[in-house]
Amino acid sequence: MLALGKLLDLTLAGREPAEKTQLTVEGVRMRWLGEGALEVRPPEARDNGMDLLLSAGIHGNETAPIELLDELLHGIARAEIKPRARILFLFGNPEAIRKGERYIEQDVNRLFNGRHELSSGSEALRAGQLEQFAKTFFSVPGRTRLHYDLHTAIRGSKIEQFALYPFKEGRQHSRRELARLRAAGMEAVLLQSKASITFTAFTYEQLDAEAFTLELGKARPFGQNEQVNLDRLETRLKQIIEGNEPQEPDALDGLQLFSVAREIIKHSDSFRLHLPADIENFSELSKGYLLAEDLAESRWIVEEEGARIIFPNPKVKNGLRAGILIVPANPEQLG
Repeated sequence: MLALGKLLDLTLAGREPAEKTQLTVEGVRMRWLGEGALEVRPPEARDNGMDLLLSAGIHGNETAPIELLDELLHGIARAEIKPRARILFLFGNPEAIRKGERYIEQDVNRLFNGRHELSSGSEALRAGQLEQFAKTFFSVPGRTRLHYDLHTAIRGSKIEQFALYPFKEGRQHSRRELARLRAAGMEAVLLQSKASITFTAFTYEQLDAEAFTLELGKARPFGQNEQVNLDRLETRLKQIIEGNEPQEPDALDGLQLFSVAREIIKHSDSFRLHLPADIENFSELSKGYLLAEDLAESRWIVEEEGARIIFPNPKVKNGLRAGILIVPANPEQLG
């Protein structure tokens, strides 16, 4: 197998490859761009106009998605997978991946859309570098742009595999892309309704890609992901890469759609989240429930029908969200 197909090994070892560019026996060019970054380019005659960005390891302990991208790269390097799309593989936070930690000093996925410029340290620099990799990759006009940022969650979930779809003023969420997510094994999608500071928010808002954060189960160490079943996602990614996706109607049967009702923002060290420490994502909350309290007697009380909580985390830094209150969404609003 070509050495560049072992991008994960290079990243874990903190090494640069001796050869920065290699060709597979199928004429696919693999080019090392920097730590944890590899561009795959099919022969011009096979290029179908798709630019696909696949990222994982923005949080270093989310190993199942990292292993999936590693498998896809191995398949390309061995010429078992024959790309028709240009692909950019990114391992987001190499230092945290090597240490098996979620992050070293700060959450990289809260440092995009200009936030890294207001911060300092290696992870702020990495967020800026990831933006530049994506900006350069998506700079060719007239091509289809798709970004999947693969994650696993720090807690259990009532709905194990789900996606977050970013928001941009004046742009509709795509029914076709939601159908593609359903085919890839996603059980639910959160349709966001405000600008954000995540990696996919940057590529969606600034680079006009269709972009999705995929949550794929619970975070576990390398080699312990047998319970994280990514077969449907892996199959669909191979089909996108090889340009042979089945032609299917844009059916959303069985896909649950949610929208954001409110974000719970932690303003001070006095913040209290009134939820069990082990509560799962998508847990339902009854109307009238006192969800959280903070300074100046500010209180979050559940007022919405069918409300659920995702990403509850009272340990975030002041000024960041400590949870999202969501409600069922109306699919008739899709584009």
